[in-house]
Amino acid sequence: MEPKPIGRVLVTEKKPTSVDTFAFWTDSKLILNPFDIVRVDHVNGSRSYGVIEDISHITDASSFLTNYISSDFGDVEVTPPTFRVGMNFVDAKIICNTKGIYIPVQSDEKVWLADESEITYALGLDNKHCVLPSGFLEMYENTGGVEKVVIPVKLDPRFVIGPEGAHLNISGISGLAAKTSYAMFLLKAIQDSYRDVKPEDGGVAFVLFNVKGKDLMGVHLPNDFTDDGKNTYEQAEEERNEVHALYEKMGLSTTPFEHVQYLVPNGEFDRTACSTFLSETELKEYVQSGIASQYVFTYEKDKEDLDLLLSNVDDSNQTLDAIQEYIISGAGGFDQCNDWESFLSLVSKHCDPAESPNKKNKDIPVVSWRRFSRIIRKTIENSPLFERDARDTTVRLEDKLRQIQSNDVVVVDVANLGEIMQSFVFGDVVRIINKLQLGEYDHMGAKPPKKIIIFIDELNKYASTETPKNSPILRQILDVTERGRSLGVILFAAEQFRSSIHDRVKGNCSTHAYGRTNSIETSKADYRIVPDTYKNILTRLSQGEYLIQNPIFRSMLKIKFPKPLYKQFKQN
Repeated sequence: MEPKPIGRVLVTEKKPTSVDTFAFWTDSKLILNPFDIVRVDHVNGSRSYGVIEDISHITDASSFLTNYISSDFGDVEVTPPTFRVGMNFVDAKIICNTKGIYIPVQSDEKVWLADESEITYALGLDNKHCVLPSGFLEMYENTGGVEKVVIPVKLDPRFVIGPEGAHLNISGISGLAAKTSYAMFLLKAIQDSYRDVKPEDGGVAFVLFNVKGKDLMGVHLPNDFTDDGKNTYEQAEEERNEVHALYEKMGLSTTPFEHVQYLVPNGEFDRTACSTFLSETELKEYVQSGIASQYVFTYEKDKEDLDLLLSNVDDSNQTLDAIQEYIISGAGGFDQCNDWESFLSLVSKHCDPAESPNKKNKDIPVVSWRRFSRIIRKTIENSPLFERDARDTTVRLEDKLRQIQSNDVVVVDVANLGEIMQSFVFGDVVRIINKLQLGEYDHMGAKPPKKIIIFIDELNKYASTETPKNSPILRQILDVTERGRSLGVILFAAEQFRSSIHDRVKGNCSTHAYGRTNSIETSKADYRIVPDTYKNILTRLSQGEYLIQNPIFRSMLKIKFPKPLYKQFKQN
Protein backbone atom coordinates (compact mmCIF):
# COMPACT_ATOMS: atom_id res chain seq x y z
CA MET A 1 0.00 0.00 0.00
CA GLU A 2 1.24 3.48 -0.92
CA PRO A 3 2.50 5.60 2.00
CA LYS A 4 0.17 8.46 2.85
CA PRO A 5 0.61 11.89 4.47
CA ILE A 6 0.06 11.66 8.20
CA GLY A 7 0.35 15.30 9.28
CA ARG A 8 2.09 18.63 8.78
CA VAL A 9 5.16 20.29 10.25
CA LEU A 10 4.50 22.40 13.34
CA VAL A 11 6.37 25.68 13.85
CA THR A 12 5.54 28.08 16.67
CA GLU A 13 7.31 30.92 18.36
CA LYS A 14 8.21 28.67 21.30
CA LYS A 15 8.86 25.50 19.26
CA PRO A 16 10.77 26.32 16.08
CA THR A 17 12.27 23.77 13.74
CA SER A 18 16.05 23.50 13.53
CA VAL A 19 18.72 21.90 11.39
CA ASP A 20 18.45 18.80 13.59
CA THR A 21 14.83 18.55 14.71
CA PHE A 22 11.24 19.24 13.76
CA ALA A 23 7.78 18.45 15.11
CA PHE A 24 4.56 17.64 13.31
CA TRP A 25 0.94 17.14 14.25
CA THR A 26 -0.89 13.95 13.45
CA ASP A 27 -4.18 12.22 14.19
CA SER A 28 -4.48 11.22 17.83
CA LYS A 29 -5.67 7.72 16.84
CA LEU A 30 -2.75 7.03 14.47
CA ILE A 31 -0.36 4.47 15.98
CA LEU A 32 3.27 5.46 15.52
CA ASN A 33 6.34 4.27 17.41
CA PRO A 34 9.77 5.62 18.31
CA PHE A 35 12.32 4.63 15.63
CA ASP A 36 9.72 4.91 12.81
CA ILE A 37 10.99 6.88 9.79
CA VAL A 38 9.08 9.79 8.21
CA ARG A 39 9.87 12.11 5.31
CA VAL A 40 9.24 15.77 4.56
CA ASP A 41 9.52 17.57 1.22
CA HIS A 42 12.15 20.29 1.50
CA VAL A 43 13.64 23.12 -0.56
CA ASN A 44 15.14 22.69 -4.07
CA GLY A 45 13.20 19.48 -4.62
CA SER A 46 15.00 17.68 -1.80
CA ARG A 47 13.56 15.43 0.86
CA SER A 48 14.48 15.26 4.52
CA TYR A 49 14.07 12.11 6.58
CA GLY A 50 13.49 12.02 10.31
CA VAL A 51 13.35 9.36 12.97
CA ILE A 52 10.60 9.60 15.58
CA GLU A 53 11.98 10.22 19.06
CA ASP A 54 8.91 11.18 21.11
CA ILE A 55 5.12 11.38 20.79
CA SER A 56 2.91 13.65 22.92
CA HIS A 57 -0.82 14.35 23.15
CA ILE A 58 -2.15 17.90 23.67
CA THR A 59 -5.61 19.50 23.97
CA ASP A 60 -6.92 23.05 24.05
CA ALA A 61 -7.24 22.94 27.86
CA SER A 62 -5.09 25.68 29.37
CA SER A 63 -4.22 23.63 32.48
CA PHE A 64 -4.94 20.39 34.33
CA LEU A 65 -7.40 22.34 36.44
CA THR A 66 -9.45 23.11 33.32
CA ASN A 67 -9.97 19.40 32.70
CA TYR A 68 -10.83 18.81 36.33
CA ILE A 69 -13.45 21.58 36.41
CA SER A 70 -15.05 20.48 33.14
CA SER A 71 -15.69 17.06 34.74
CA ASP A 72 -17.98 18.67 37.33
CA PHE A 73 -15.07 19.17 39.70
CA GLY A 74 -13.78 15.62 39.59
CA ASP A 75 -16.78 13.41 38.91
CA VAL A 76 -15.34 10.64 36.75
CA GLU A 77 -18.81 9.46 35.70
CA VAL A 78 -19.80 12.83 34.19
CA THR A 79 -19.46 13.36 30.45
CA PRO A 80 -17.67 16.72 30.09
CA PRO A 81 -20.01 19.24 28.39
CA THR A 82 -17.08 20.89 26.64
CA PHE A 83 -15.53 18.97 23.76
CA ARG A 84 -11.76 19.21 23.98
CA VAL A 85 -9.89 19.51 20.69
CA GLY A 86 -6.89 17.19 20.85
CA MET A 87 -4.06 16.01 18.68
CA ASN A 88 -0.77 14.17 18.87
CA PHE A 89 2.44 15.97 18.08
CA VAL A 90 5.61 14.10 17.25
CA ASP A 91 9.23 15.10 17.81
CA ALA A 92 11.54 13.85 15.10
CA LYS A 93 15.28 14.08 14.54
CA ILE A 94 16.63 14.83 11.06
CA ILE A 95 18.92 12.00 9.93
CA CYS A 96 19.57 12.93 6.31
CA ASN A 97 18.56 15.03 3.30
CA THR A 98 18.67 13.75 -0.28
CA LYS A 99 20.67 16.81 -1.44
CA GLY A 100 22.59 17.54 1.73
CA ILE A 101 20.46 20.59 2.59
CA TYR A 102 20.13 21.02 6.33
CA ILE A 103 18.34 24.31 6.80
CA PRO A 104 15.23 23.90 9.00
CA VAL A 105 12.23 22.26 7.36
CA GLN A 106 9.43 24.72 6.64
CA SER A 107 6.11 25.20 8.41
CA ASP A 108 3.06 23.24 7.25
CA GLU A 109 5.02 20.90 4.99
CA LYS A 110 3.31 17.51 4.67
CA VAL A 111 4.81 14.62 6.59
CA TRP A 112 4.70 11.14 5.06
CA LEU A 113 5.49 7.65 6.26
CA ALA A 114 8.62 6.46 4.45
CA ASP A 115 8.36 3.32 2.34
CA GLU A 116 10.80 0.42 2.52
CA SER A 117 13.28 1.82 -0.02
CA GLU A 118 13.20 5.22 1.66
CA ILE A 119 13.79 3.67 5.10
CA THR A 120 16.76 1.76 3.71
CA TYR A 121 18.19 4.97 2.20
CA ALA A 122 17.48 7.15 5.23
CA LEU A 123 19.21 4.82 7.68
CA GLY A 124 22.21 4.24 5.42
CA LEU A 125 21.39 0.57 4.86
CA ASP A 126 21.70 0.84 1.08
CA ASN A 127 25.50 1.06 1.25
CA LYS A 128 26.92 -1.57 -1.10
CA HIS A 129 29.48 -2.53 1.54
CA CYS A 130 26.76 -3.46 4.03
CA VAL A 131 26.78 -7.24 3.63
CA LEU A 132 27.04 -8.56 7.19
CA PRO A 133 23.62 -9.49 8.64
CA SER A 134 23.09 -8.04 12.12
CA GLY A 135 19.36 -8.59 12.63
CA PHE A 136 16.19 -7.08 11.25
CA LEU A 137 13.99 -4.11 12.07
CA GLU A 138 10.22 -3.87 12.13
CA MET A 139 8.45 -0.60 11.40
CA TYR A 140 4.82 0.66 11.37
CA GLU A 141 3.61 -2.23 13.48
CA ASN A 142 -0.17 -1.72 14.06
CA THR A 143 -0.08 1.52 12.08
CA GLY A 144 -3.40 1.83 10.26
CA GLY A 145 -3.44 2.12 6.48
CA VAL A 146 0.07 0.78 5.94
CA GLU A 147 1.66 -2.66 6.09
CA LYS A 148 4.30 -3.50 8.65
CA VAL A 149 7.77 -3.19 7.14
CA VAL A 150 10.42 -5.83 7.96
CA ILE A 151 13.93 -5.01 6.73
CA PRO A 152 17.11 -7.07 7.22
CA VAL A 153 19.81 -4.88 8.76
CA LYS A 154 23.32 -5.41 7.44
CA LEU A 155 26.58 -3.95 8.70
CA ASP A 156 29.67 -2.95 6.80
CA PRO A 157 32.19 -5.55 8.06
CA ARG A 158 34.98 -3.00 7.61
CA PHE A 159 33.48 -1.17 10.61
CA VAL A 160 33.09 -4.35 12.68
CA ILE A 161 36.28 -6.37 12.17
CA GLY A 162 38.39 -3.69 10.51
CA PRO A 163 40.14 -1.97 8.93
CA GLU A 164 37.88 1.12 9.21
CA GLY A 165 36.62 0.30 12.71
CA ALA A 166 36.55 -2.68 15.03
CA HIS A 167 35.37 -4.22 18.28
CA LEU A 168 31.85 -4.75 19.63
CA ASN A 169 30.52 -3.94 23.09
CA ILE A 170 27.24 -5.48 24.29
CA SER A 171 25.51 -4.49 27.52
CA GLY A 172 22.35 -5.60 29.25
CA ILE A 173 20.89 -7.29 32.30
CA SER A 174 21.86 -10.94 32.63
CA GLY A 175 19.30 -13.41 31.33
CA LEU A 176 17.04 -10.78 29.78
CA ALA A 177 19.07 -9.08 27.11
CA ALA A 178 20.54 -12.31 25.64
CA LYS A 179 24.00 -10.78 25.29
CA THR A 180 25.68 -14.07 24.47
CA SER A 181 22.96 -15.01 21.97
CA TYR A 182 23.38 -11.73 20.07
CA ALA A 183 27.16 -11.97 20.02
CA MET A 184 26.90 -15.54 18.76
CA PHE A 185 24.41 -14.48 16.10
CA LEU A 186 26.91 -11.93 14.75
CA LEU A 187 29.75 -14.46 14.94
CA LYS A 188 27.62 -16.96 13.04
CA ALA A 189 26.97 -14.30 10.37
CA ILE A 190 30.70 -13.60 10.13
CA GLN A 191 31.59 -17.29 9.80
CA ASP A 192 28.98 -17.71 7.06
CA SER A 193 30.16 -14.56 5.25
CA TYR A 194 33.86 -15.53 5.33
CA ARG A 195 33.49 -19.29 4.85
CA ASP A 196 34.74 -19.23 1.26
CA VAL A 197 37.31 -16.46 1.69
CA LYS A 198 40.88 -17.62 1.12
CA PRO A 199 43.12 -17.19 4.19
CA GLU A 200 45.43 -14.84 2.30
CA ASP A 201 42.43 -12.70 1.31
CA GLY A 202 41.27 -12.09 4.88
CA GLY A 203 40.14 -15.25 6.62
CA VAL A 204 38.59 -15.04 10.10
CA ALA A 205 38.90 -17.35 13.12
CA PHE A 206 37.11 -17.23 16.46
CA VAL A 207 38.18 -17.75 20.07
CA LEU A 208 35.22 -17.89 22.45
CA PHE A 209 35.29 -18.06 26.26
CA ASN A 210 32.63 -20.18 27.91
CA VAL A 211 32.06 -18.40 31.22
CA LYS A 212 28.63 -19.67 32.33
CA GLY A 213 27.70 -23.32 32.80
CA LYS A 214 27.65 -25.13 29.45
CA ASP A 215 26.47 -22.09 27.47
CA LEU A 216 28.93 -22.47 24.59
CA MET A 217 29.86 -26.11 25.04
CA GLY A 218 27.54 -27.32 22.27
CA VAL A 219 27.95 -24.74 19.51
CA HIS A 220 28.64 -27.52 16.98
CA LEU A 221 25.34 -29.26 17.81
CA PRO A 222 21.98 -28.22 16.30
CA ASN A 223 19.33 -26.58 18.47
CA ASP A 224 16.41 -28.98 18.96
CA PHE A 225 14.06 -26.15 20.10
CA THR A 226 12.49 -28.44 22.70
CA ASP A 227 13.12 -25.89 25.47
CA ASP A 228 14.17 -28.77 27.73
CA GLY A 229 10.94 -30.69 27.21
CA LYS A 230 8.55 -27.75 27.56
CA ASN A 231 7.73 -27.77 23.85
CA THR A 232 5.95 -30.66 22.17
CA TYR A 233 7.43 -32.11 19.02
CA GLU A 234 4.98 -30.10 16.92
CA GLN A 235 5.81 -26.86 18.77
CA ALA A 236 9.53 -27.47 18.43
CA GLU A 237 9.18 -28.17 14.72
CA GLU A 238 7.10 -25.03 14.19
CA GLU A 239 9.64 -22.87 16.03
CA ARG A 240 12.51 -24.44 14.12
CA ASN A 241 10.85 -23.60 10.81
CA GLU A 242 10.19 -20.00 11.90
CA VAL A 243 13.77 -19.47 13.08
CA HIS A 244 15.25 -21.11 9.97
CA ALA A 245 13.08 -18.87 7.77
CA LEU A 246 14.49 -15.76 9.47
CA TYR A 247 18.08 -16.95 8.96
CA GLU A 248 17.36 -17.70 5.31
CA LYS A 249 15.76 -14.27 4.79
CA MET A 250 18.99 -12.71 6.06
CA GLY A 251 21.05 -14.86 3.69
CA LEU A 252 22.50 -17.10 6.42
CA SER A 253 22.78 -20.88 6.63
CA THR A 254 20.63 -22.83 9.10
CA THR A 255 23.41 -25.01 10.49
CA PRO A 256 25.33 -24.48 13.76
CA PHE A 257 29.00 -23.46 13.92
CA GLU A 258 31.55 -25.43 11.93
CA HIS A 259 35.20 -26.39 12.62
CA VAL A 260 34.73 -26.28 16.39
CA GLN A 261 37.34 -27.30 18.97
CA TYR A 262 36.87 -27.20 22.75
CA LEU A 263 39.70 -26.56 25.20
CA VAL A 264 38.61 -27.83 28.63
CA PRO A 265 40.48 -27.38 31.94
CA ASN A 266 42.48 -30.42 33.05
CA GLY A 267 40.80 -32.82 35.46
CA GLU A 268 40.07 -36.50 35.91
CA PHE A 269 37.19 -38.02 33.96
CA ASP A 270 35.68 -39.32 37.20
CA ARG A 271 34.83 -35.68 38.01
CA THR A 272 36.67 -35.72 41.37
CA ALA A 273 38.93 -32.97 40.10
CA CYS A 274 37.25 -31.96 36.87
CA SER A 275 37.02 -28.23 36.18
CA THR A 276 34.18 -28.24 33.67
CA PHE A 277 30.38 -28.36 33.72
CA LEU A 278 30.38 -31.04 31.02
CA SER A 279 29.26 -34.40 32.33
CA GLU A 280 31.73 -37.28 32.45
CA THR A 281 29.99 -38.86 29.45
CA GLU A 282 29.99 -35.63 27.43
CA LEU A 283 33.65 -34.94 28.17
CA LYS A 284 34.74 -38.46 27.20
CA GLU A 285 32.70 -38.28 24.01
CA TYR A 286 34.19 -34.91 23.03
CA VAL A 287 37.76 -36.05 23.70
CA GLN A 288 37.37 -39.40 21.93
CA SER A 289 35.80 -37.75 18.87
CA GLY A 290 38.78 -35.39 18.62
CA ILE A 291 36.91 -32.13 19.15
CA ALA A 292 38.09 -31.50 22.73
CA SER A 293 41.37 -31.43 24.64
CA GLN A 294 42.18 -30.74 28.27
CA TYR A 295 44.71 -27.98 28.89
CA VAL A 296 47.38 -27.52 31.57
CA PHE A 297 50.15 -25.06 32.40
CA THR A 298 53.77 -26.15 32.80
CA TYR A 299 56.42 -24.32 34.79
CA GLU A 300 59.03 -24.47 32.06
CA LYS A 301 56.90 -22.76 29.41
CA ASP A 302 54.30 -20.80 31.40
CA LYS A 303 56.27 -19.21 34.24
CA GLU A 304 56.41 -15.94 32.30
CA ASP A 305 52.63 -15.63 32.71
CA LEU A 306 52.69 -15.63 36.51
CA ASP A 307 51.98 -11.89 36.48
CA LEU A 308 48.46 -12.75 35.29
CA LEU A 309 47.75 -14.33 38.68
CA LEU A 310 48.40 -10.90 40.17
CA SER A 311 46.13 -8.96 37.79
CA ASN A 312 43.73 -7.75 40.49
CA VAL A 313 46.36 -7.16 43.16
CA ASP A 314 47.45 -3.62 43.93
CA ASP A 315 51.21 -3.39 43.44
CA SER A 316 51.88 0.31 43.83
CA ASN A 317 55.51 -0.33 44.89
CA GLN A 318 56.03 -2.75 41.98
CA THR A 319 57.68 -5.29 44.25
CA LEU A 320 55.58 -8.12 42.80
CA ASP A 321 56.71 -7.08 39.34
CA ALA A 322 60.29 -7.22 40.55
CA ILE A 323 59.77 -10.76 41.87
CA GLN A 324 58.31 -11.79 38.53
CA GLU A 325 61.36 -10.46 36.66
CA TYR A 326 63.65 -12.14 39.19
CA ILE A 327 61.98 -15.52 38.56
CA ILE A 328 61.98 -15.20 34.76
CA SER A 329 65.66 -14.29 34.76
CA GLY A 330 66.43 -17.56 36.54
CA ALA A 331 68.10 -15.87 39.50
CA GLY A 332 68.09 -17.41 42.98
CA GLY A 333 67.94 -20.96 41.66
CA PHE A 334 64.72 -20.57 39.68
CA ASP A 335 66.54 -21.67 36.52
CA GLN A 336 66.90 -25.10 38.17
CA CYS A 337 63.15 -25.57 38.76
CA ASN A 338 61.47 -28.06 36.44
CA ASP A 339 57.94 -28.21 37.83
CA TRP A 340 55.49 -26.25 39.95
CA GLU A 341 56.28 -28.25 43.09
CA SER A 342 59.96 -27.35 43.08
CA PHE A 343 59.03 -23.77 42.17
CA LEU A 344 56.76 -23.40 45.22
CA SER A 345 59.41 -24.98 47.42
CA LEU A 346 61.97 -22.43 46.27
CA VAL A 347 59.51 -19.57 46.78
CA SER A 348 59.09 -20.77 50.37
CA LYS A 349 62.86 -20.55 50.88
CA HIS A 350 62.84 -16.95 49.71
CA CYS A 351 60.23 -16.25 52.39
CA ASP A 352 62.68 -17.33 55.14
CA PRO A 353 65.43 -14.77 55.85
CA ALA A 354 67.77 -17.53 57.04
CA GLU A 355 67.40 -19.75 53.95
CA SER A 356 66.69 -17.22 51.22
CA PRO A 357 69.12 -17.39 48.26
CA ASN A 358 68.27 -13.70 47.90
CA LYS A 359 69.29 -12.62 51.42
CA LYS A 360 72.19 -10.50 50.16
CA ASN A 361 69.89 -8.63 47.78
CA LYS A 362 67.80 -6.18 49.73
CA ASP A 363 65.90 -4.87 46.67
CA ILE A 364 63.09 -7.38 47.27
CA PRO A 365 62.22 -7.60 50.97
CA VAL A 366 61.14 -10.89 52.54
CA VAL A 367 57.72 -9.45 53.32
CA SER A 368 57.11 -9.05 49.57
CA TRP A 369 58.15 -12.67 48.95
CA ARG A 370 55.68 -13.78 51.61
CA ARG A 371 52.89 -11.77 50.01
CA PHE A 372 53.76 -13.23 46.60
CA SER A 373 53.78 -16.73 48.07
CA ARG A 374 50.34 -16.32 49.70
CA ILE A 375 48.77 -15.14 46.45
CA ILE A 376 50.10 -17.78 44.09
CA ARG A 377 50.22 -20.76 46.45
CA LYS A 378 46.46 -20.90 47.03
CA THR A 379 45.95 -20.98 43.24
CA ILE A 380 48.72 -23.30 42.11
CA GLU A 381 49.02 -25.78 44.96
CA ASN A 382 45.84 -27.81 44.48
CA SER A 383 44.76 -26.91 40.97
CA PRO A 384 44.75 -29.68 38.34
CA LEU A 385 45.73 -27.02 35.82
CA PHE A 386 49.21 -26.92 37.39
CA GLU A 387 49.75 -30.68 37.72
CA ARG A 388 53.36 -31.84 37.55
CA ASP A 389 52.36 -35.21 36.09
CA ALA A 390 49.79 -34.06 33.52
CA ARG A 391 48.56 -36.89 31.32
CA ASP A 392 49.98 -37.40 27.83
CA THR A 393 46.66 -36.37 26.34
CA THR A 394 46.71 -32.89 27.90
CA VAL A 395 47.76 -29.85 25.86
CA ARG A 396 49.00 -26.31 26.38
CA LEU A 397 46.84 -23.42 25.22
CA GLU A 398 49.76 -21.94 23.31
CA ASP A 399 50.39 -25.16 21.35
CA LYS A 400 46.74 -25.41 20.29
CA LEU A 401 46.06 -21.75 19.54
CA ARG A 402 49.10 -21.24 17.33
CA GLN A 403 47.60 -23.86 15.01
CA ILE A 404 44.37 -21.92 14.51
CA GLN A 405 43.19 -21.55 10.89
CA SER A 406 40.54 -19.57 9.01
CA ASN A 407 36.94 -20.47 10.00
CA ASP A 408 38.10 -22.32 13.13
CA VAL A 409 36.05 -21.82 16.29
CA VAL A 410 37.99 -22.49 19.49
CA VAL A 411 35.91 -22.55 22.69
CA VAL A 412 38.00 -22.09 25.85
CA ASP A 413 36.05 -23.37 28.84
CA VAL A 414 36.62 -21.40 32.07
CA ALA A 415 33.12 -21.58 33.58
CA ASN A 416 33.99 -23.87 36.50
CA LEU A 417 37.25 -22.15 37.40
CA GLY A 418 37.69 -19.63 40.21
CA GLU A 419 37.82 -15.95 39.37
CA ILE A 420 41.63 -15.77 39.63
CA MET A 421 42.10 -18.72 37.28
CA GLN A 422 39.50 -17.36 34.85
CA SER A 423 41.52 -14.15 34.64
CA PHE A 424 44.75 -16.14 34.27
CA VAL A 425 43.41 -18.21 31.36
CA PHE A 426 41.83 -15.20 29.65
CA GLY A 427 45.03 -13.15 29.95
CA ASP A 428 47.14 -16.04 28.68
CA VAL A 429 44.92 -16.57 25.62
CA VAL A 430 44.91 -12.86 24.71
CA ARG A 431 48.69 -12.76 25.09
CA ILE A 432 49.09 -15.82 22.83
CA ILE A 433 46.83 -14.37 20.12
CA ASN A 434 48.73 -11.09 20.17
CA LYS A 435 52.01 -12.96 19.74
CA LEU A 436 50.46 -15.04 16.97
CA GLN A 437 49.38 -11.98 15.00
CA LEU A 438 52.74 -10.28 15.59
CA GLY A 439 54.43 -13.23 13.89
CA GLU A 440 56.26 -14.60 16.94
CA TYR A 441 55.24 -18.17 16.07
CA ASP A 442 56.00 -17.98 12.36
CA HIS A 443 59.26 -19.92 12.86
CA MET A 444 57.11 -22.79 14.19
CA GLY A 445 55.08 -22.94 11.00
CA ALA A 446 52.11 -20.94 12.28
CA LYS A 447 49.92 -19.49 9.54
CA PRO A 448 47.12 -17.67 11.34
CA PRO A 449 44.19 -16.00 9.56
CA LYS A 450 44.32 -12.26 9.06
CA LYS A 451 41.70 -11.70 11.76
CA ILE A 452 40.96 -13.45 15.03
CA ILE A 453 37.84 -12.47 16.98
CA ILE A 454 37.89 -12.94 20.76
CA PHE A 455 34.52 -13.12 22.53
CA ILE A 456 34.30 -12.75 26.29
CA ASP A 457 31.29 -12.24 28.56
CA GLU A 458 31.53 -10.51 31.95
CA LEU A 459 34.12 -8.02 30.72
CA ASN A 460 33.75 -6.16 34.03
CA LYS A 461 35.99 -8.83 35.62
CA TYR A 462 38.93 -7.74 33.49
CA ALA A 463 38.42 -4.13 32.41
CA SER A 464 36.19 -2.37 34.93
CA THR A 465 36.66 1.15 36.21
CA GLU A 466 37.86 -0.43 39.48
CA THR A 467 40.52 -2.69 37.94
CA PRO A 468 44.01 -1.66 39.18
CA LYS A 469 45.83 0.45 36.60
CA ASN A 470 48.84 -1.85 36.79
CA SER A 471 46.78 -4.95 35.93
CA PRO A 472 48.53 -6.83 33.10
CA ILE A 473 45.17 -8.08 31.80
CA LEU A 474 43.75 -4.54 31.64
CA ARG A 475 46.86 -3.45 29.76
CA GLN A 476 46.34 -6.28 27.28
CA ILE A 477 42.68 -5.42 26.72
CA LEU A 478 43.54 -1.75 26.20
CA ASP A 479 46.24 -2.81 23.76
CA VAL A 480 43.75 -4.97 21.83
CA THR A 481 41.11 -2.22 21.60
CA GLU A 482 43.62 0.50 20.72
CA ARG A 483 45.84 -1.26 18.21
CA GLY A 484 44.29 -4.70 17.75
CA ARG A 485 42.46 -3.49 14.64
CA SER A 486 45.78 -3.11 12.80
CA LEU A 487 47.00 -6.50 14.04
CA GLY A 488 43.79 -8.32 13.20
CA VAL A 489 42.82 -8.99 16.84
CA ILE A 490 39.16 -8.06 17.36
CA LEU A 491 37.34 -7.97 20.69
CA PHE A 492 33.64 -8.81 21.08
CA ALA A 493 32.80 -8.22 24.74
CA ALA A 494 29.68 -8.22 26.89
CA GLU A 495 28.81 -7.02 30.37
CA GLN A 496 25.74 -6.27 32.47
CA PHE A 497 26.45 -2.61 33.10
CA ARG A 498 28.18 -0.55 30.44
CA SER A 499 28.95 2.27 32.88
CA SER A 500 31.30 0.00 34.86
CA ILE A 501 33.69 -0.57 31.92
CA HIS A 502 36.94 1.35 31.39
CA ASP A 503 36.35 4.40 29.18
CA ARG A 504 39.21 3.61 26.79
CA VAL A 505 37.79 0.14 26.13
CA LYS A 506 34.30 1.46 25.32
CA GLY A 507 35.68 4.41 23.38
CA ASN A 508 37.60 2.20 20.96
CA CYS A 509 34.61 0.00 20.09
CA SER A 510 33.01 0.98 16.78
CA THR A 511 29.78 -0.98 17.36
CA HIS A 512 27.64 -0.81 20.49
CA ALA A 513 24.61 -2.95 21.35
CA TYR A 514 22.34 -1.84 24.18
CA GLY A 515 20.09 -4.47 25.71
CA ARG A 516 17.50 -4.28 28.43
CA THR A 517 18.72 -2.51 31.55
CA ASN A 518 17.34 -0.50 34.48
CA SER A 519 16.68 3.18 35.02
CA ILE A 520 19.61 3.52 37.45
CA GLU A 521 21.99 2.46 34.69
CA THR A 522 20.42 4.71 32.03
CA SER A 523 20.88 7.72 34.33
CA LYS A 524 24.67 7.32 34.06
CA ALA A 525 26.86 9.48 31.81
CA ASP A 526 27.23 6.67 29.25
CA TYR A 527 23.61 7.19 28.19
CA ARG A 528 23.74 10.99 27.98
CA ILE A 529 23.55 10.94 24.18
CA VAL A 530 20.54 8.59 24.17
CA PRO A 531 17.17 10.42 23.90
CA ASP A 532 14.98 10.11 27.00
CA THR A 533 12.32 8.10 25.15
CA TYR A 534 14.96 5.61 24.00
CA LYS A 535 16.26 5.32 27.58
CA ASN A 536 12.77 4.35 28.70
CA ILE A 537 12.56 1.82 25.87
CA LEU A 538 15.82 0.27 27.14
CA THR A 539 14.09 -0.59 30.43
CA ARG A 540 11.41 -2.64 28.67
CA LEU A 541 13.12 -4.31 25.71
CA SER A 542 12.08 -7.90 25.13
CA GLN A 543 14.46 -10.82 24.75
CA GLY A 544 15.85 -10.77 21.24
CA GLU A 545 15.73 -6.95 20.93
CA TYR A 546 18.67 -4.54 20.94
CA LEU A 547 19.45 -0.92 20.19
CA ILE A 548 22.42 -0.83 17.83
CA GLN A 549 24.88 2.01 17.22
CA ASN A 550 27.43 1.88 14.41
CA PRO A 551 29.24 4.57 12.35
CA ILE A 552 27.43 3.57 9.15
CA PHE A 553 23.96 4.01 10.64
CA ARG A 554 22.58 7.54 10.60
CA SER A 555 20.56 6.80 13.73
CA MET A 556 20.42 4.31 16.54
CA LEU A 557 18.40 1.28 15.38
CA LYS A 558 16.06 -0.99 17.30
CA ILE A 559 16.68 -4.43 15.87
CA LYS A 560 15.53 -7.97 16.53
CA PHE A 561 17.43 -11.19 15.99
CA PRO A 562 16.39 -14.86 15.91
CA LYS A 563 17.19 -17.57 18.42
CA PRO A 564 20.54 -19.40 18.16
CA LEU A 565 20.93 -22.40 15.87
CA TYR A 566 23.25 -24.24 18.26
CA LYS A 567 22.29 -26.41 21.24
CA GLN A 568 20.90 -24.57 24.26
CA PHE A 569 21.68 -26.07 27.65
CA LYS A 570 19.30 -25.47 30.53
CA GLN A 571 20.82 -23.28 33.25
CA ASN A 572 20.13 -24.42 36.81
